Amino acid sequence: MRINFTARHFKAPEKLRNFSESKVAKLTKYYDGIITCDIVLDYEKLVQVAEISLSVNSQHLRVVEKSEDAFKSVELAVDKLERKLKKFKDKRNDHSGAKPPVLE
Repeated sequence: MRINFTARHFKAPEKLRNFSESKVAKLTKYYDGIITCDIVLDYEKLVQVAEISLSVNSQHLRVVEKSEDAFKSVELAVDKLERKLKKFKDKRNDHSGAKPPVLE
């Protein structure tokens, strides 16, 4: 997975960059087909905004989270992406298959 990191309107510390990249890298345990990940951190007055976009097998998953702390915003965004990836993976699985025969 290729990770692109962008900080708008401020210079992101290396600690924040490493934290964000390590959290996003853990998403591969939920789905292997993640191609690219774009992490955009923005600073709006007193609110830190984390926007994470994933390219997954010709689909795009995007999450935006806001909080007072950049680390918390990234954490919330990754949690929401975990739920979205699980839902995406569940939709891709074929649940309409034939039921096994019942033995009497």
